[in-house]
Amino acid sequence: MGQKQIYIKNKIILASSTKSSSRQECWLIEKQMEKLIFTIEVNANSTDVWFALFDDVAYRQWTQAFTPGSYAKGLWQQGGRIHFLAPNGEGIYADIEEMIEDERMIFKHLGVLSDFKEIPETEETKAWAGAHEKYFLSGTDGRTMLRVEVDTLTAYKDYFNEAFPRALQLLKQNAENLLAVVSVTINADINYVWETFNNPEHITGWCYASDDWHAPQAQNDLRVDGKFCTVMAARDGSFKFDWEGIYTDVIDKQRIAYTMADNRKVEISFAEEGNTVTVTEAFNPEDENPIAMQKAGWQAILNNFKKYTERKHAESIRAGL
Repeated sequence: MGQKQIYIKNKIILASSTKSSSRQECWLIEKQMEKLIFTIEVNANSTDVWFALFDDVAYRQWTQAFTPGSYAKGLWQQGGRIHFLAPNGEGIYADIEEMIEDERMIFKHLGVLSDFKEIPETEETKAWAGAHEKYFLSGTDGRTMLRVEVDTLTAYKDYFNEAFPRALQLLKQNAENLLAVVSVTINADINYVWETFNNPEHITGWCYASDDWHAPQAQNDLRVDGKFCTVMAARDGSFKFDWEGIYTDVIDKQRIAYTMADNRKVEISFAEEGNTVTVTEAFNPEDENPIAMQKAGWQAILNNFKKYTERKHAESIRAGL
């Protein structure tokens, strides 16, 4: 979470600002470890707080307090290896020592990353290898107390005492106004993407998550205060429902926002780059199903949209349209 970058800076600052001390004396000062504790109460249930902590998009948002653009990737399960990275490929790596979803996450930090690769242990990394970073969630009545414990070298104490409270405030804001995010990049121009996303004749061709479902009907009045309704149904006739809402913002070929029938909010952006368009949807999750399951469903529909649009776009090019 930016520790590698800060580590290097503090190493240089400490070594250059203690000219009267020997290198060994500086090293002994740096090797002193402390445990820092941070707490914050969040007006959200523990499931939402967990999601705001460790979902890929949400994680990037609150950890910008440490290093802008930082992210984490790896195997998110007990015993899994995680790489905490800055955009330049520098960072640290850790193992998940303990993980109980919605309750606790304990990382054991092991070493540094350079150019996205794990670097063998050195005398310097031995000073903090094995340090823990722990997250504990407990709550009732829709509120969660989050406690974070961080083992750190004394040289970083002031930095973390300043940065972690800012990071947790960002986390609190995100968890209390939770948005799940899915996206897809489509190999087609913006005009074609906008058309297939919004024209009811096309919507019925892609607006479902799997092949055993379909969208037999769609209506779309694409304007502020306009309404849309897409019927989603199982192909065997066993179930169907209306996906409907009212538009709150429409910017041609750039942005769509709407409020669903259950008052949840959705924001959709269209970002053109070269011959591709990235469509990103951010939505308020509902309370009945796990957020990960909801994201998977929304992502599946977007993936279907990509498949449909690229196929139709290729057909139009072949037909010279």
